[in-house]
Amino acid sequence: MTASTTRRTTAARSRIAAVGAIAVAGALLLTGCGDQTKDSGSDSSETQAGTSAPLADKLPKEIRDKGVVKVGSDIAYAPVEFKDDSGKVVGIDPDLADAMGKQLGVKFEFENGTFDTLITGLRSGRYDMAMSAMTDTKDRQDGVDSETGKKVGEGVDFVDYFTAGVSIYTKKGDDQGIKTWADLCGKKIVVQRGTVSEDLAKAESEKCPAGKKITIEAFDNDQQAQTRLRAGGADAGSSDFPVAAYAVKTSGGGNDFQLVGEQVEAAPYGIAVAKDDTQLRDALQAALDAIIANGEYKKIMDKWGVAEGAVDKATVNGGK
Repeated sequence: MTASTTRRTTAARSRIAAVGAIAVAGALLLTGCGDQTKDSGSDSSETQAGTSAPLADKLPKEIRDKGVVKVGSDIAYAPVEFKDDSGKVVGIDPDLADAMGKQLGVKFEFENGTFDTLITGLRSGRYDMAMSAMTDTKDRQDGVDSETGKKVGEGVDFVDYFTAGVSIYTKKGDDQGIKTWADLCGKKIVVQRGTVSEDLAKAESEKCPAGKKITIEAFDNDQQAQTRLRAGGADAGSSDFPVAAYAVKTSGGGNDFQLVGEQVEAAPYGIAVAKDDTQLRDALQAALDAIIANGEYKKIMDKWGVAEGAVDKATVNGGK
């Protein structure tokens, strides 16, 4: 998520990078998430106590003593994070968190929240970190509202763990002549609020001729946007490529949507941590590097069909 201070949020989330293989990932049902409650059913929530944890001493003592890292996440963004039929939190992010937890000797406890409130929750101390397909952008690092250019907070640090771009999708067999963002002029697009997709749509609309601006309808989560498009309430939708490709693969048995055009705005996903929490940031970076080195990271990328978005090392604040 990309640019508006959140890239699933806001500024442009994507792409060309690719995560092409995801379209062939195994079929998991798109299921939604809801209220802001703790979800303890994910693999990443299983206690790591008693296991070998070579990097445990890198964590802040408070977290090490609790044995838990509280993670803010919008758990409705398959295949990055979502709930399966049993209500268990699954996806790329929970799997990565579980693998890092084994290195750090803690469990990562995912708490559901709407995407555009995750950084606020991080600042208030509700979460220790945010992990939710959040695009690492300079504006987010600096605490700047990407739409107004005004500073709205102290910003966050990111530990980058994946690369993705932004895609457009339409109803299957009805692309409305849309191939590029410029083709959206005079049309209606649905997006998730606070994402790069929303930022891109706003920026593109400013370029459209008078009387042909893009109508943008933003929702709390991506699944709501998909429902609107599926019902014929818009001409197109946009989200990060892995999410768009997964929706195309699974929604209606693959009969609801189709991808159009190319990915744009390829950028890193990052784990967000408060600026003053440098010890936790560095511990997460070390844990991510460890699972890249031991092969666990690659197994997770392959499992979800997103190997083309993999990184070869954990980078701090690599977003531009």
